[in-house]
Amino acid sequence: MHFQKIKKTNLHNKVHSGKVRDIYKLDDDKLLFIATDRISAYDVIMNEPIGGKGIILNKLSSFWFDFFKKYNTHFICKGEDFDFSQYADFNNINNQIISRSTIVKKAKRIDIECVVRGYITGSAWEEYKKSQTINFKKLEKNLKEGEKFNSPLFTPSTKAEEGHDQPLSEKDGKNLIGKDLYKKLEEISIELYNKANEYCLSKGIILADTKFEFGFIDNKISLIDEVLTPDSSRFWKLSDYKIGSSPEPFDKQFLRNWLSNQIWDKTPPPPNLPNEVIKNTLKRYLDIYELITGDKLQ
Repeated sequence: MHFQKIKKTNLHNKVHSGKVRDIYKLDDDKLLFIATDRISAYDVIMNEPIGGKGIILNKLSSFWFDFFKKYNTHFICKGEDFDFSQYADFNNINNQIISRSTIVKKAKRIDIECVVRGYITGSAWEEYKKSQTINFKKLEKNLKEGEKFNSPLFTPSTKAEEGHDQPLSEKDGKNLIGKDLYKKLEEISIELYNKANEYCLSKGIILADTKFEFGFIDNKISLIDEVLTPDSSRFWKLSDYKIGSSPEPFDKQFLRNWLSNQIWDKTPPPPNLPNEVIKNTLKRYLDIYELITGDKLQ
């Protein structure tokens, strides 16, 4: 399957360009989020885009926002369902960008990444092996890689504009945003994770861990940014799962695994990605999208 590549966008009223998303102001209340085909790992943007990745991220995030519609979220609609004609600066927006677009309500972001882990893997496994802790909290001994926790863990991190997000202890998290807000975000994040994992399991997928972001809209805590994409989550096939190892990843971990075998110090510039790695990364994103949504991308 061949997709056009969109590495960057240059429309009017740009307010922010992140590792993946370009954000534009539509009016005082609404923003246009565009998921480009950029991909980052270890907080470094790769030189090569993954053509079509933005479409997958956008559609999958929209699917999950609809799934969570009983909660407060910033989601208004997909770009395909929006009338751009009322905005002079966006009258001639092309279909490639529209297919990567979401219209959202403006929110006051809460500066904390709400990570929920159902299984021990990735950086949590690395920390645990060294110190029997996750986010500086002591855990029981003798956990094996990939093992399921008795109940999901809330392991938030800082929201860094530059450089790496850093894990937050419970005490530091509460100091950063306040005890009540911290507890509320923990509660909502775990509830969202449990609902999503239950749904994923019904499709033969394990949601090993994920990251949520929240902000205030009309003084209400609201789910923002992207939701449960392969950029922000770890997905495993249930049929591949066994305790003692991390199963084949259907997310960005595939790229991280390749990068960790290269001679690279995880600072720019990154190594160039071979076509095989680009193709296999896209395939995993497509596979997980189709398994979760039941939709085949044309």
